Amino acid sequence: MTDDQLLRYSRHILLPEVGVEGQERIVRSRALVIGAGGLGSPAALYLATAGVGTLALADGDTVDLTNLQRQILHTTPAIGRPKVESGRDTLALVNPEVKVVAIAERLSGERLDAEVGAADVVLDCSDNFATRHAVNRACVAHRKPLVSGAGVRFDGQVSVFDLRRDDAPCYNCLFPEDAETEELRCAVMGVFAPLVGIIGATQAAEALKVLAGVGEPLVGRLLLLDALAMQWRAIRIRKDPGCAVCGVRGQRTEDRGQTKA
Repeated sequence: MTDDQLLRYSRHILLPEVGVEGQERIVRSRALVIGAGGLGSPAALYLATAGVGTLALADGDTVDLTNLQRQILHTTPAIGRPKVESGRDTLALVNPEVKVVAIAERLSGERLDAEVGAADVVLDCSDNFATRHAVNRACVAHRKPLVSGAGVRFDGQVSVFDLRRDDAPCYNCLFPEDAETEELRCAVMGVFAPLVGIIGATQAAEALKVLAGVGEPLVGRLLLLDALAMQWRAIRIRKDPGCAVCGVRGQRTEDRGQTKA
C-alpha cells in the first residue's frame, strides 16, 4: 500500500480485526453493485470510501427528480443522466483511487454471468424479483457471495447468501421463484428515505466483512427492520435441500443440461 493509502484507510487499519492485511484485501477486490438507486447509493459510497479496488455499478435507468429524495449518489444537476454515469462521477470525487466500471444496462444473460464471475462479492440493490432471482442463479453458478437487500415503505431486510459454503442457503431457498409473492414497488407504495440508507449501508458493511474476511456475516440469517418502531429482528434461514437453484433439484437439472450438451 502507498503512503496515501495508509493514511486514507488508517481508521480501518487501526482496527485489529482488519489491519493492513484486511485493508489490502479490500483494495485488491472487485465488487459488483446491481442497482444505483436507494440501496445502491449508500452501498456504493461506503464501498468506495473503504477502498474497494474496482467497483462495477450496473443500472439501466436515468436520474429522475423523484429519485433525489433518497438516492444520495445523485444530485439535482444529474437529472436526465444515466445513473451509472452520475454515480461514477460522485464516487470519483469521494475516492479517485477506486476504479468505477459504469454499466448502463439492466444486467441479464451472458453479461450478468460475466460480471458475477469477475466479482469477489455481489450486492443486489435491485427493486424487482426477476432481477434478484437472475442474480442469485448467477451467484450460485459461480459460487460468489451475494449480499441482498430490499426496502419499501418503512420495512427493510438484508441477508448474505455465501454460495462458497455448501451449507449456506441461497435467495431462492428463502423466496422460491415459483411461489406467489407480492411485489411491492417504491413508485407505488412509497419509501421512507433513511430506510434505504440504513439497509444499503448494512449491505456495504456485510460486503466489506466478506472481502476483508472479518466478523460473522449474515449467512443463514435474515435481518428485518421496522423503521417506524426502529426495531430489528433476525430470522434463521436454512438451506433447502429441494431448492430448484442450489439444492438437489437444482444440481440434477444442471447435470441434465450438461448431459444434453
